[in-house]
Amino acid sequence: MKIATFSVQDERHIGLVQDDRIISLTALGSDEFPACMKRFIERGSELRTRAEQLIEQRVNDDAIFRLSEVNVLPPIAQPEKIICVGLNYIDHCKETGMETPASPVIFSKYANAIAGHNDAIEIPINSTEVDFEAELAVVIGREAKHVSEEEANDYVFGYTIMNDISARDLQFQDGQWSRGKTADTFAPFGPVVVTHDEVGDPHNLAISLELNGEIMQDSNTSNLIFTVPKIISFLSQSMTLKPGDLIATGTPPGVGMGRNPKIWLKNGDRLNVSIEKIGTLSNHVIA
Repeated sequence: MKIATFSVQDERHIGLVQDDRIISLTALGSDEFPACMKRFIERGSELRTRAEQLIEQRVNDDAIFRLSEVNVLPPIAQPEKIICVGLNYIDHCKETGMETPASPVIFSKYANAIAGHNDAIEIPINSTEVDFEAELAVVIGREAKHVSEEEANDYVFGYTIMNDISARDLQFQDGQWSRGKTADTFAPFGPVVVTHDEVGDPHNLAISLELNGEIMQDSNTSNLIFTVPKIISFLSQSMTLKPGDLIATGTPPGVGMGRNPKIWLKNGDRLNVSIEKIGTLSNHVIA
């Protein structure tokens, strides 16, 4: 199941994406389905089962829209937490000149950084070294605390795409990463959340990033150092994960700072991040 948040004539909906159309659960189910992805996730299998039943029935044409006719929004408007894992591909560690970590390197982004599919990424006025990072992101499905690796997958609702935009000059100037990682629009994600059953194994997905038509990153999530269950278990030992929380799992090699000469984002650039079984997240850059 591919689920998106979108708006039509300023009305917010959530809906199921099928090829080039989207079926609004909000319009189809009246008050039964919330127009909020986070509340949909919180109600879990109850609403998923009901959605599948409704889609199998004849769908009212008023609930069907072409994707080209709607405004696709960030799937989750206000996640409680946006947690990121750094240095989670060996070749990315090498290109940054950093040692392979013995345990997950964790940092966070804030809600101000959220942007959606086709939204602009804004270069801050105090940075000249803005970089890109294609990442698989996990969407937590239910409250998780003190979770073992063996049971961690039971807490996953699904997966989406994130581009971990990073101001490298700010990141390394500070000695910690927050300011360089969480400027406005630095966490574009979407365009959909794909449920875990449809994705299958999250550790066997092609992942790539294209900048202005040229492939910059091209890898597979099989190269992750720390797996999704490992990350969820590791985090849940010290914090309670909540439905709708996002965990970005790290980026493969090919980022701008690892190149010679280095490549920094500039006004007018266009980025496409693609992950197998999920889709493509597209954004453009403005100064």
